Amino acid sequence: MNSQRPVNLDLRTIKLPITAYTSILHRISGVILFVGIAVLLYALDKSLGSEEGFEQVKACLTSALAKFVIWGLLSALLYHLVAGVRHLVMDAGVGETLEGGKLGSKIVIAVSAVLIVLLGVWVW
Repeated sequence: MNSQRPVNLDLRTIKLPITAYTSILHRISGVILFVGIAVLLYALDKSLGSEEGFEQVKACLTSALAKFVIWGLLSALLYHLVAGVRHLVMDAGVGETLEGGKLGSKIVIAVSAVLIVLLGVWVW
């Protein structure tokens, strides 16, 4: 066993490349979508159950907190979609180099940011 190996357990000092951040965000957005779909399916079931349930869901969705949650879920969906398109493009053989990967990550972040801001304007 080589005891001269550097050991860095402080995660705050590790500098990750931009491609790692986009990959991590893609996974996080997938988890958010998985949980969000369950909540939205519950609301759909409740709204289709009766007129009272529909009115309750309708009243709930007009609150500022509900709009924020919906904006968050739709933002996760848009980011996941844009990053997924990047993965499909890379599967086709485009942007597989280190420079291409970095450029693709920057494009994903820029396009997602613009779409999320436009989505926020639409939701509010």
